[in-house]
Amino acid sequence: MEMSQVTAMPNKKCKCSILCQLLFLGLNFASFTIADDQFVYSGFAQANLSLDGAATIRSDGLLELTNGTFNIKGHALYPTPLQFRRLPSGNVQSFSVTFVFSIISAYPEKGADGMAFFVAKNKSFSSALPAQYLGLLDDQNNGNTNNHIFAVELDTIQNSEFQDISDNHVGININSLHSVQSRDAGFYENKNGMFKNLTLISREVMQVWVQYDEGATQIDVTLAPIKMAKPLRPLVSVIYNLSTVLTHTAYVGFSSATGVINSRYFMLGWSFSMGKSAPAIDISKLPKLPRVGPRHRSKVLKIALPIVIAAFIFVAGTIVTIFARRKFAYSELREDWEIEFGPHRFSYKDLVLSTDGFKNKNLLGAGGFGKVYKGMLPKSKLEVAVKRLSHESKQGTKEFITEIVSIGHLRHRNLVQLLGYCRVEGELLLVYSYMENGSLDKYLYCGQDEPSLNWAKRFHVIKGAACGLLYLHERWDKVVLHRDIKASNVLLDSEMNGRLGDFGLAKSYDHGTDPHTTRVVGTMGYLAPELVHMGKVSPLTDVFAFGIFLLEVTCGQKPVKQNAHGDRFMLVDWVLENWQKGLLVETIDQRLQGECDLDEACLVLKLGLLCSQPFASARPSMHQVMQYLNREMPLPEFTPTDISFNMLALMENRGFDPSGVSYPQLITSMGTMSSLSGGR
Repeated sequence: MEMSQVTAMPNKKCKCSILCQLLFLGLNFASFTIADDQFVYSGFAQANLSLDGAATIRSDGLLELTNGTFNIKGHALYPTPLQFRRLPSGNVQSFSVTFVFSIISAYPEKGADGMAFFVAKNKSFSSALPAQYLGLLDDQNNGNTNNHIFAVELDTIQNSEFQDISDNHVGININSLHSVQSRDAGFYENKNGMFKNLTLISREVMQVWVQYDEGATQIDVTLAPIKMAKPLRPLVSVIYNLSTVLTHTAYVGFSSATGVINSRYFMLGWSFSMGKSAPAIDISKLPKLPRVGPRHRSKVLKIALPIVIAAFIFVAGTIVTIFARRKFAYSELREDWEIEFGPHRFSYKDLVLSTDGFKNKNLLGAGGFGKVYKGMLPKSKLEVAVKRLSHESKQGTKEFITEIVSIGHLRHRNLVQLLGYCRVEGELLLVYSYMENGSLDKYLYCGQDEPSLNWAKRFHVIKGAACGLLYLHERWDKVVLHRDIKASNVLLDSEMNGRLGDFGLAKSYDHGTDPHTTRVVGTMGYLAPELVHMGKVSPLTDVFAFGIFLLEVTCGQKPVKQNAHGDRFMLVDWVLENWQKGLLVETIDQRLQGECDLDEACLVLKLGLLCSQPFASARPSMHQVMQYLNREMPLPEFTPTDISFNMLALMENRGFDPSGVSYPQLITSMGTMSSLSGGR
């Protein structure tokens, strides 16, 4: 029975008061106490919390929000909603929160992705995304005022799309993952006011205080090591009236999420109070964190250690020789300017061990830029794909690595995550997240007795690839050109979501080439006319390739084929010709056996032709492409004749006789004059 129910009976007021006191005395023997408008958990053994996702209460009393699994989220909430307003139309009351936490990452220098304390109108986060969305929001509702959510984020990744200030910061968030105010993690000393840095992923236990003042409408967030009293000066402070955000009643709790690095988020204690300071957490009752790293030596080992040392000295010469040889085998190229890229640099030894020495049994594929191997990093057990690139030229090496590290900051659910790199003599190794289902082309061009993708899955992959390309072109803080869009560069994760791979690396790789050589990078059949003819690269050259990709996925055929007579067969020409004859439906992949949404498939085919028009100015942007795919805007009216006219006009402008050559043949003839890279 809650205290509010007990005190509502005036004729039993005295008895109820005694009952409440006994209740508190009894609960104090446990690790938590609960009253009307406040609670305190000094450890979570036997605590009644609402848990979902990866969140669990361990037998030792630790609340574990994530368990080390990749791309997962976890939530822990106080089970009943709290009354934040005295009246439905009144202001949000003052409240105070304190909690004790620790973050343990597989890598001491890398974390992913963060955690947050939140106040929300409901406790369902089924549609929220993991990774940079912290299990709170998704890419559709981020920033929506109807979210009615206040959060304090402890973020260990710098996401440029949310304008994060660093990869180690504390932020105050309102209905969005764009913080209204944030500061690097740390605290101000009481004596001299000096700022001391704290590292959120240091595996140390820390305490956070969150306070909201109803009168001043001020939010204060303070951070400190666990054994330190609360600093007088808050770390983050902002004036914001939460009465414009929070509902009459709301839930309080914690959310955390991981991406490609398996981090574990632990809560050790938590207290909350409405209208006054939160109760102190009893530090002496807090559970211990799980051990990380090697165990302490046993007594037997301590006794035997001198003997082992003597034996070691006896064979020191041999061991030194062996280690010297191994060190030479794993030698890496390191220069002073690479120090700033430390967290993005992998050990060559780890990559060799993860791929079992780059054996063929781990080979995933090969292309124009090198071979790709599957691996499992020895420490974190993270599955990765390791690409080996030859990189002989020293010209532009610093710019090359800088651009690769910059690309590594790109984070989107439809992009393959570039985790980092390693340099050895004459070779560069790039480390990516491993995509369980491989590349899209193997599902399009498989044998007759092998399963292909149905139309619904193909359309889902198309929209995913479009969303990723839109992010590269318009949603990051600078434009990134993919330059090699095709089915083999669209990878499928465990849930068959389409993710763009190798984005931006074609341009990056040019840094290592001879500056006096003109090199057109791409794949035959996907190259826009202005790229082949003038080497002119822009987002619209990516749109051209994406249009060919749309035709490829819908028709289940490669952009360039040869018939029995050795003549080139151009997919875009064939689709255009069939549309002219009124047979556009006949171009849809026969493997689908007619089981598809014909209107949707025809929309994609026409959009593919629209994107692959010869004049760049006639192509839509990726923002418009997404609107067409989502049916938010109808396709512009155009006919096969309109596109054919543009093709002929292009050839006439460039001095070709249109009577003797077709547009696809033009592309082929122009392409043979360039140095092209194959699939990567």
